[in-house]
Amino acid sequence: MKLRTPLYVINVKTYEESTCRNASHIAKECESAALSKKASVVVCLEATDLRLSYKLKIPVFAQHVDAIEYGAHTGFTLPESVYCAGAKGTLLNHSEHKISLEVLKKSIERAKKVRLIVIACAANPAEAAIIAKLKPDFIAVEPPELIGGEVSVAEAKPDVISKTVKSAGKIPVLCGAGIKTKEDVKVALRLGAKGVLVASHIVKAMNPKKALESIIV
Repeated sequence: MKLRTPLYVINVKTYEESTCRNASHIAKECESAALSKKASVVVCLEATDLRLSYKLKIPVFAQHVDAIEYGAHTGFTLPESVYCAGAKGTLLNHSEHKISLEVLKKSIERAKKVRLIVIACAANPAEAAIIAKLKPDFIAVEPPELIGGEVSVAEAKPDVISKTVKSAGKIPVLCGAGIKTKEDVKVALRLGAKGVLVASHIVKAMNPKKALESIIV
């Protein structure tokens, strides 16, 4: 599967508004916004909610997979299981779930082996340059100090975006952390990013569909 750009990746995390019986609602809101705007949207769900992928017309990603094979690995997330649940890809190395470079390398290899698209997260351009050598499908740069904040990376640290695009080489770059307006997205795209990651601005909105539609360019 090939994803169109600009790409809008909605990470629902484990907010109350997007878990349990609310997971279906937020996923449907993202789908509705994507269809109304003819936009390329991915929703990243908890492993327990990946089954919803079969009911959606937009791609669903896991929030994480582990670098394991079939076997005795209680409590881990097997890439094959994620794929069989209908997911098309996965996030890896998010700032809220950091893993070592060695584990990230194995995780990317395992995910790709089962045909999952990989978005590998980086905190800065230097980390992105290292991760690029592992050949994920996308690199998402998110300065941790701006995640969930009121000021976006596009406003506070636009150079992080442009420098990451340069350091990532041929790997397409997404950016996140505080993205909440159409202007944020326009700045990111102008600086070379191929899309954005958004979480709380969509998930916690009174009307998630309208919130997502409002940032689609």
